[in-house]
Amino acid sequence: MSEEPKQKNFVKSYRQLDVYQMAIKGVLRIFEITKSFPPEERYNLTDQIRRSTRGVCTNISEAWRKRRYRAAFISKLSDAETEAAETQVHAEIASLSGYINDKKFKEIDNYYDQIIGKIIRMIDDADSWVIKVPKK
Repeated sequence: MSEEPKQKNFVKSYRQLDVYQMAIKGVLRIFEITKSFPPEERYNLTDQIRRSTRGVCTNISEAWRKRRYRAAFISKLSDAETEAAETQVHAEIASLSGYINDKKFKEIDNYYDQIIGKIIRMIDDADSWVIKVPKK
């Protein structure tokens, strides 16, 4: 399901959003990749990158539930965008530390660039996502 305006009326759950599905796949991919990180990184880099990838998903789901309030919707999507950018930084640190190779870093970085792009497009088009509550 695409986040294009013509499709919005058919989206019934955040789980149907392309961006959410991508984010979930990102969580699973990062979990697999970080299994090979050294034990001394368990409470630092490993936990941080796993947390930020999950944060993308949770903030998208929270944004979906806040669609009655434009500012809250945008704020949660902005938080999701921030978590995605944080994931990119952690991946870069993992690359510079030699825990992942350059190819894997670029794969992660590009993947999260795509997620960020989708989030930004939703923010830019927030009015069409927000639930119109009839005035009394």
